[in-house]
Amino acid sequence: MRSSALYTDHYELTMLDAALHAGTAGERATFEVFSRSLPPGRRYGVLGGLGRLLDELESFRFGDAELAWLAEQRVVSGPTLEWLSRFRFTGTVDAYAEGELYTAGSPVLTVEGPFGEAVLLETLVLSILNHDSAVAAAASLIVAAAHGRPVIEMGSRRTDAEAAVAAARAAYLGGFVSTSNLEAGRRYGVPTAGTAAHAFVLSFPDERSAFAAQVAALGPSTTLLVDTYDTELGIRRAVQVAGHDLGGVRIDSGDLAAWAREARSLLDSLGATATRVILTGDLDDRSLEVLAGCPADGYGVGTSVVTGLGYPTAGFIYKLVAIEGRPVYKRSPGKATVGGRKWAWRAAARGEEIVCTAPGPAPDGARPLQSRVWAAGSRRPGPTLEESRAFHAGVVAELPASVELTLVGDAASGG
Repeated sequence: MRSSALYTDHYELTMLDAALHAGTAGERATFEVFSRSLPPGRRYGVLGGLGRLLDELESFRFGDAELAWLAEQRVVSGPTLEWLSRFRFTGTVDAYAEGELYTAGSPVLTVEGPFGEAVLLETLVLSILNHDSAVAAAASLIVAAAHGRPVIEMGSRRTDAEAAVAAARAAYLGGFVSTSNLEAGRRYGVPTAGTAAHAFVLSFPDERSAFAAQVAALGPSTTLLVDTYDTELGIRRAVQVAGHDLGGVRIDSGDLAAWAREARSLLDSLGATATRVILTGDLDDRSLEVLAGCPADGYGVGTSVVTGLGYPTAGFIYKLVAIEGRPVYKRSPGKATVGGRKWAWRAAARGEEIVCTAPGPAPDGARPLQSRVWAAGSRRPGPTLEESRAFHAGVVAELPASVELTLVGDAASGG
């Protein structure tokens, strides 16, 4: 079985070692995950990666290879190695649903269990949720800026190979319709799409030959890349080769707004009225807003989504808030926290997130945000990626337009 146990930081194991030696590793601890702030101008964040996290938590076991390496490197003592050989997280995890919105201070994930077990999960939790939530939030903003036009994720070449797979999943959660990444399709069932790059066109003696070869292999419903040499001539040749049933033309350079209008007019004049105009090329939410009035039928977005629109992490932190039921908190300047476990509800009509330090009854018109996703050493049954994607679309729709999600309640000053 593949192990994720070393997807962690050295200090987590040395803290465990010291806690076992001090006799405190078994004390009941509560850790919470939240962000101190959202990127400037954001109305909300989007929780992504929960499904991936639970996958990795299932394989967070120390096998012979991991224990041998830890022993060789003398990371921890012999008794701690013995303890790790039996490790399985026995605590509980409560979390916001994947695709749910959050704001600064939202307790998106709560881990409760023996201190020695819970302290080991920090890096695994944060590395997944920080990356995927940044991408999911970026995708959600880009989808909103596309105003109903489909967006394809095509950023695999702009990030690490494994990060690309995770980013494709998170972008789909945020509303993208498909990805260029085949491993994301195989692993997570994300729809895949793609046709040809400029290299394909350049590999033929001329553009017409390249188009003919692509149409012969993929059929006239394919999308032809028309801007390798001369975009207007490329559109004309595409229709000449594929006929009026040509699926689409893709434009990847130049003034995309002007070319969208020119392409639509030219296609219509050539009788290819059903042929789609697809725009790509360093697009982000701002450029899509500029293109909103253009006759484009869809977009391809890469770099901006896999880098979270320039914010590659959601800024989540993993903080101890209670030990043996006793609230604990930091008073560090700029990094103060509110002690004690939190409970959260959403009053969407008011754009409020109500976070309190007591469970209490649900506030009027509000729904609970956390549910149990892990208990007794295993994950609870949860939604599919498709269901989480639909859920995200629903929670975005329920938040009034232009309303910024706001934290209220007795824990609203924390973090």
